[in-house]
Amino acid sequence: MNIRLILTIIISKIAVKFCRLIRRGGTSLPGGIALTIYPDVLKEISKTFKIIAVTGTNGKTTTTRVIGQILKENGIGYITNKSGANLLNGITTSFIEAVDLKGRSFIPTALLEIDEAAFNKVMEHSEPYITIVTNFFRDQLDRYGEVYTTLNSVLSGIRKTPGSILILNADDSLCASLGRESSNRAVYYGFSSTAWSNTENTVNSDAMFCLYCKTRYNYENHIYGHLGGFICPQCGYRRPESTITCLEVTELTSSYTRIKLDINGTTADAKINLPGIYNIYNCLAGAACGAVLRLPCDNILRALSTFECGFGRMEAIITEGKSIKVILVKNPTGFNQVLDYILTEDKKMQIAFLINDRAADGRDISWLWDVDFEKLEKIYDKIITAYVSGIRGPDMAVRLKYAGFNPEKIKIMNNYSQLIDNGLAGTPEGSTFYILPTYTAMLDIRDMLKKNFKLKEFWE
Repeated sequence: MNIRLILTIIISKIAVKFCRLIRRGGTSLPGGIALTIYPDVLKEISKTFKIIAVTGTNGKTTTTRVIGQILKENGIGYITNKSGANLLNGITTSFIEAVDLKGRSFIPTALLEIDEAAFNKVMEHSEPYITIVTNFFRDQLDRYGEVYTTLNSVLSGIRKTPGSILILNADDSLCASLGRESSNRAVYYGFSSTAWSNTENTVNSDAMFCLYCKTRYNYENHIYGHLGGFICPQCGYRRPESTITCLEVTELTSSYTRIKLDINGTTADAKINLPGIYNIYNCLAGAACGAVLRLPCDNILRALSTFECGFGRMEAIITEGKSIKVILVKNPTGFNQVLDYILTEDKKMQIAFLINDRAADGRDISWLWDVDFEKLEKIYDKIITAYVSGIRGPDMAVRLKYAGFNPEKIKIMNNYSQLIDNGLAGTPEGSTFYILPTYTAMLDIRDMLKKNFKLKEFWE
């Protein structure tokens, strides 16, 4: 009997209950306590689980939700870090909550969202059965460093887990390289060359040049950012063939998407319960996970049409015939995709930008100047008011002014309660009040929304 393990679990479980009692979440601190008392606790209690790990820059939370729904449709129980606590401490807490005092669990599957900067460290404590990498984009450079730093860190973690099956984004030259640089079995997902092509001349500054010979890539088709049918004309490095493939985007609306999907040679029509091209990638990753687990195609398709978004990821609140929609923004590529989605809105709207620069957001907010706010000119007449708030709200106001917004249309409002009241009051019935926060601003505004509209706690 491992007395040290039992004592560690008892103390950590008490810490979870105490944190919840004082409404503090308790999603990370108990795990930190456990690792301090017993550094091998995660290695010990995770070894009996079949682990599915999701990492990458954008789309981790939504992809995890999709996979969770696929598991649910197939009657597979699982534990997960639903709160979004995706660093080592948070992941340890999730396992602590799932096991009994002897470190045992009757739920054999663990579905984990893992921060891309923490992935390498977490892999020292566990080996996933499946590792899904969504993509790599520049994100909070002062936290993560350049995109190649993140790529190499994830590759280092993958090399520690040679038995893990990789599910990789074929359209991302950086992500696809993980299959080439490791000995792991790799499965790829992506768009066919005829499924979708972005006609906008968007800036590709994350992976413009070949990872191997530094020659500029050519593209058969372009989805967004550096994603698409890349090929190096010098060394021949190119997009690998995908076995989970979007063959055609048949319908794009402001609330859902329809695609024609190929799963290992079986073609099917799929409805995706979220809008936006970027969410198609998240669903392809989820479908690939279902295919690797050899789950029935019908159940995978049903899951794509019924899964719920994570908190702050297009989370919608309906009140008095109006809608509040909260969408997290954290880097230029992700922000541009959110703006592309908002461009599909055909009604008058209110919009709020909540920008913080706390440690979890990244202290450097210069990335706001890489976001293409100028494209909002296309729907300028539909935007009633552009609210700006958060610690760096005034900086956001300046950015909107340079993007062509009339200063009279921009309102700085630091009180979130007033922001919600004014935003809703000015939103016509049947229309939407969009709130676009950075991470810590999302936690703050969601806390306010939770009180006003009785939402679930973020860890529930």
